[in-house]
Amino acid sequence: MKKIIRLNNHSAIEVRLTGGSDRPTIMLPIAKKSVYNQEAENLKLWGVDPEIGKHFVEGLSDTFQVLYFDYEGHLFQHPVDNLTVDHIVKDLLLIADEMNVKSFSYYGYSWLALIGLQLGIRTNRLESLVMGGFPPYMGPYQEMLIVTRKTHTQALNNQNEAAEKSSIETENLDEIDWDNIKVSMDTRVTAQFVALYESLTAFDDRSIHHLLSLPKLAFAGENDTIVYGENFGNVTVDIGGILKKNKEQLTDLGWDVEILRGTQMDHTKAMQPTVVLPLIKPWFVKQL
Repeated sequence: MKKIIRLNNHSAIEVRLTGGSDRPTIMLPIAKKSVYNQEAENLKLWGVDPEIGKHFVEGLSDTFQVLYFDYEGHLFQHPVDNLTVDHIVKDLLLIADEMNVKSFSYYGYSWLALIGLQLGIRTNRLESLVMGGFPPYMGPYQEMLIVTRKTHTQALNNQNEAAEKSSIETENLDEIDWDNIKVSMDTRVTAQFVALYESLTAFDDRSIHHLLSLPKLAFAGENDTIVYGENFGNVTVDIGGILKKNKEQLTDLGWDVEILRGTQMDHTKAMQPTVVLPLIKPWFVKQL
């Protein structure tokens, strides 16, 4: 089933629903469209599956009903003037409503993982939650605000230059030279991610776990650490380290926590279907 849905800013997004309607539903906002030819080869060089969305959907739809769309890709094409957490949560619930899905589980990675956390504390429609590549306790919100502000400033300074072919969310972040990279993305795109983290400045993720009375899993690669250079504020975003440090606390709060082992298991490697599906699929089966 495919449907074009008008979101809260009136932009149109393509949403699909597949798998048996009698099965539990998993929302996948990370379902990027497949790319081919040279673009696919470029992604493979970064360790990115060029058919990442397809492989996630195929890997889950034999057991679950999958509600899927590319929310990040949509935002890159249709930037939102004030991309707050509330705006995104309203978008996701609107999508569920339009597809006649009353309750669902959620999988998100990186910033879409933190959106899952926000979704979980704002609605009782969530049946289970999986967060990959962003810790649900002591998350690096301030660091990411610094990075996104610096990114936006550079985009403003370089807005007349050719746009980069790939976004910060899809590149192999651990191999980028953060001291010399030149950001020339659309300034409307970079501004919306500044707005997102600004909307989280007062958020304390240590105090909300009593609101999450549902099965929940957090995972990250053990080498998911990004050291940003001076141009990006000289901050370190240590996703794997934060999750490992707070694993015991999270377990006490009812979370299942997995650290994906291996020196190559960075932010990019730990988001690929071949790594994620063997972890989250049996977990969803067990919970649902």
